[in-house]
Amino acid sequence: MKTVLVTGVSRGLGLAIARRLLADTTPYRVVGTARGYSDEYRALVEASDGRAEFIQTDLSDVGIIPDLVGDITSRHGTLWGLVNNAAIGTDGVLATMHRSDIEKVLAVNLTAPLILTKYASRGMLSAREGRIVNISSIIASTGFNGLAAYAASKAGLEGMTRSLSRELGKRDITVNCVAPGYMETEMTSGLDVHKMASIRRRATLGLAAPEDAAGAVAYLLGPEAGKITGTVVTVDGGSTA
Repeated sequence: MKTVLVTGVSRGLGLAIARRLLADTTPYRVVGTARGYSDEYRALVEASDGRAEFIQTDLSDVGIIPDLVGDITSRHGTLWGLVNNAAIGTDGVLATMHRSDIEKVLAVNLTAPLILTKYASRGMLSAREGRIVNISSIIASTGFNGLAAYAASKAGLEGMTRSLSRELGKRDITVNCVAPGYMETEMTSGLDVHKMASIRRRATLGLAAPEDAAGAVAYLLGPEAGKITGTVVTVDGGSTA
């Protein structure tokens, strides 16, 4: 069974990714982390016949990551996949944002994925196989008013993806990004209604659902994507076409 660590599984895209992997024909074991154990993910774990589990984790504290990865690999062996999905988005004008908010966005969205990948990739290098999927955002390339820190973190994630695809590719480890457009999730529910109206107008196919982006993640983890690395797969309903 291939073990995949998915961060931020409590709701939204992370929950959709976990659900999609457990329904896949490939026998995945999903180890999900989040700050809180949601009822939705709990129900998924209970129905998984032991193929899913939950570890409560706050990735703003990057010091916990070595032990987190060590615990998972000691119980389940080398990770096949890592999905760096956990993220926070703080909407606000940069000039008036508190420094602690900026630092937390960068810690969760960029530093934590870097450190998680550092430790998860060690076993993959020894096994000479593995898949890393980073969840970016179209904001990394388009920008958006009030999301400077978030955009910076996601642009950094895409740069990390391209560099690591070269670094790890010699051992048959792929590193890719999925960049969703705005989706109807809890993260976007707090955005200004006028901003969301503008966003919806740009998506010619309508806003993508978490399940659409989860399908792209499952593809990149699967056998058909063995020769795809260093790419950014955009799932945005045509917003950036």
